[in-house]
Amino acid sequence: MISQQEFYEAKLAYEIDAADVAKALAEGGRSLLLVDTRSEEAFDHETIPGALNRPHRLMTEESCADLPRDAILVAFCDGIGCNGSTKGALKLARQGFQVKELQGGLDWWKRDGYATTRTGGCGKEACDAC
Repeated sequence: MISQQEFYEAKLAYEIDAADVAKALAEGGRSLLLVDTRSEEAFDHETIPGALNRPHRLMTEESCADLPRDAILVAFCDGIGCNGSTKGALKLARQGFQVKELQGGLDWWKRDGYATTRTGGCGKEACDAC
């Protein structure tokens, strides 16, 4: 049986919150790459700036082949009522990527006051014309 300390250390090795993601991105330290594990439609509607879309249901070695092996991938979905980030993180980990799961997902990202963006299906950050 592991100790409480070992449990929490292990948990933090695989989870990250919005404040820690924002800080890491601002500092430009070890490379983080946000991976939105929701559907393309949800991604187009709203996501975290700089995130890539890899729907967990469609993740394969081929669909993830372009992801960098030297970055920590941060999987996220809508929030605590969604397990898409967990499913995506597991699939990415099985492919040998270093992965953390964003606690609270897009919902808590927004609650913490961080910006979101949308692509509107056009591949660019959306404006009213998209």
